[in-house]
Amino acid sequence: MTVFTPPAKEYAGYIFDCDGTLADSMPVHYLAWADTVRKHGGQIPEELFYKLGGWPSRKMVQFLNERFGTSLDPEMIATEKEDLYVQRIEEIRPIPEVADFARQVAKFAKVSVASGGILPVVSKTLDAIGFQDFFSVIVTSEQVAHGKPFPDIFLEAARRMGVPPSDCLVLEDSPAGFEAATAAGMDYAVVGR
Repeated sequence: MTVFTPPAKEYAGYIFDCDGTLADSMPVHYLAWADTVRKHGGQIPEELFYKLGGWPSRKMVQFLNERFGTSLDPEMIATEKEDLYVQRIEEIRPIPEVADFARQVAKFAKVSVASGGILPVVSKTLDAIGFQDFFSVIVTSEQVAHGKPFPDIFLEAARRMGVPPSDCLVLEDSPAGFEAATAAGMDYAVVGR
């Protein structure tokens, strides 16, 4: 069950993370990671996967190599994992409370998505949960110099929306996302389980 309490304060801009926030996609991502990494002789414990939520895929592979002494190819593993995820994308559903909130705030404020994923996959995820063409601003990890927990992705979303960072609310489910929002000078709301 998802836990999300809409904030009382209104903001000029709302920045939504995709996976685990708008989309109930984290279990599908985890299985794609586990199957891909295992196939190549690596491992990714489920608890560790959730701690790394929001990290760009290549960075996750580098971390796994350091942690477990493997030599997985970051580019190949990331690509293969994303392909496997997309094959299973029809299993994904929106997180109703957050999806409803996004539709509500879009009536009076600017909305965007800022995700640690890559644009083709994030776009397909948004399509799968009924948000095709809803967000005019989508910022993904390959569009900024540094992914979460750095603030770059949220600052870029605010810039593209034309909203000052101090008047943005980030909706997130991961510690890396909370850290990035704080570093960007933005408030954040926790979407949890």
